[in-house]
Amino acid sequence: MRSVQRVSKKNSVKTQKERVESGALLVSLKPAGYPLRSSLHEYPEVFENNVFEFYAREQWNGVVVQSGEYLFDRRMFPDFAFKVVNVMPEGSVIGQSTVFLIEDVNNEEVLPEPSNNVTFDDVIGQDGAKHKCKLIMKFLDDPEQFGKWAPRNVLFYGPSGTGKTMLAKALASATDVPILPIKATQLIGEFVGDGARQLHQLYDRAEELQPCIIFIDELDAIALDRRFQELRGDVVEIVNSLLTEMDGIEAREGVCTIAATNRIESLDPAVRSRFEEEIDFILPDSKERLAILESNIATFPVELEEDVNLKTLAEKTEKFSGRDLVEKILKSALHAAILEDSLVGNKHFEEALKRTAASSLFKNSDEGMFT
Repeated sequence: MRSVQRVSKKNSVKTQKERVESGALLVSLKPAGYPLRSSLHEYPEVFENNVFEFYAREQWNGVVVQSGEYLFDRRMFPDFAFKVVNVMPEGSVIGQSTVFLIEDVNNEEVLPEPSNNVTFDDVIGQDGAKHKCKLIMKFLDDPEQFGKWAPRNVLFYGPSGTGKTMLAKALASATDVPILPIKATQLIGEFVGDGARQLHQLYDRAEELQPCIIFIDELDAIALDRRFQELRGDVVEIVNSLLTEMDGIEAREGVCTIAATNRIESLDPAVRSRFEEEIDFILPDSKERLAILESNIATFPVELEEDVNLKTLAEKTEKFSGRDLVEKILKSALHAAILEDSLVGNKHFEEALKRTAASSLFKNSDEGMFT
């Protein structure tokens, strides 16, 4: 942000003078954060709006403001940025009559996911995971009975597409409690401190709704082993905030954190040690793959040819997750049949398998399986 000289040279002297004289009527700001991280920096909050308004007028008097740009504090919290959300009129100059509005960084309410109809029966297989989830159900039904022995932090781990998210939703549905889902990648904000504030806000909201489930997907995005963090950006501040919440320094009664990862071996040991329970999700066996195929094909808008053998398809899709079966095989075959205005047949499944094998992701899908 610069002073009056920043006004475009294309503007006439008269226009610039008019802007200086009239000044900005209103400037709406939102705390944005520091451009760089330091352990010595704290995130300032506006405590008294009237005092801040006087402070802002004195500090930024004569500065030209545009929506989307930033104003930097130069006194109490040097280099702390405020984002200019709105200016009336645009491109005007801050003066002694400018009114400042400060938007709360937490004004975006964290909302629970709408009620869902996912049940444990919808998650085919994963009997071991379902059995362990009964403990979480008992906790959510009566958090007080567990005391300090509550399963507050649970880690779901296993291959992608094996039902981790579905089981978390089923757990929330079975216990009739709200679930607050978030992807760990969403916590990595533009400015240092964004993710930590968002995380604390998430737990504050969960405590208000308790009993409640917080579901953090793709945990490895922020909790990567510290030996590798320099390769992917520094997220120590977010991890430290997560550890603080999980450690229960501030008691969050009735809040259960469920995190999910496909790469448990890459998690930082400090993070992994905070989980009281680790629940393994495995790839479906042949019988479970058949059940997944039958369940999803039942919703096809196009019928199958009579000679389609789903059991054979299930046997030849070893190492496929439920998501792989749906997205790579069933959906591909269905779309091909719709384009041809035909029933879904063996050839469509055959072609889908060939394309999947060609991607080098799967090596066990045989050509000519229906011949």
